Amino acid sequence: MRTALRRVLVLGPAGVWLAVFFLAPMALVAQYSFATRDLGILRVVLPWTTQAYRSVLDPAFLPIFGRTVLYAGLTTVICLLLGFPLAWFIARHGGRWRLVLLAAVLIPFWSSFLARIYAWKALLDDTGFLFTDGAVILGLSYGFLPFMVLPLYVACERMDYRQVEASYDLGHGRLSTFWHVVLPGVAPGVLAGSLLVFVPAAGDFVTPKLLGGVDQSTFGSVIDDQFRGGNNWPLGSAMAVVLLGLVVIVLIVRGKRGEDVL
Repeated sequence: MRTALRRVLVLGPAGVWLAVFFLAPMALVAQYSFATRDLGILRVVLPWTTQAYRSVLDPAFLPIFGRTVLYAGLTTVICLLLGFPLAWFIARHGGRWRLVLLAAVLIPFWSSFLARIYAWKALLDDTGFLFTDGAVILGLSYGFLPFMVLPLYVACERMDYRQVEASYDLGHGRLSTFWHVVLPGVAPGVLAGSLLVFVPAAGDFVTPKLLGGVDQSTFGSVIDDQFRGGNNWPLGSAMAVVLLGLVVIVLIVRGKRGEDVL
């Protein structure tokens, strides 16, 4: 009884928070996805239908779906390539400046994400780079880079550097040591950082709308259009449920691979 009560006291507040602010809104979105679009004052009406899901599965949405996955995947790779050297340097060579360097990584969070993307829009406005795939990927990589650096820093800081020195003593070069010693040692950080970048990048709608155009639409931006100007809440809700399903699949796959690594 004491153990059960302790679990309730510890997990109860988190469970209530999760139910109120995540499960309940998602249940409402799932309910809307089966409703019928109303062109009047109401956004959704009866009868229940699967028309919205049939629309999402229409081949016309396949390019948008593929573009969303491509943007999120490329953003994850770019953040990994940029974030790992930075995290390794802070963890191994930061010294007394380690906290200062970590604070520098977090400084962008002190300002509004929307304001920072508008700043990039102003910077790219006269370069001919705006409203392109590259501009969207640049904005996503800039916005989510700290989410990759922080878990990588923790993994690099916890890694036993004596294994690297032992690899050098045994005659292995830098590339061999990195591949067989460093990379397996920081793999949990790589997995965690990849999840923290891929998931929000796949659902982001601000960056594609401000730095991209019609040809750079993603699932997130189309969902935003359906709830705002499009007045098609069932379609927007169905797209949100499908995008959530994609995220869940990625989490499951990454979770299994993470167990194999650990």
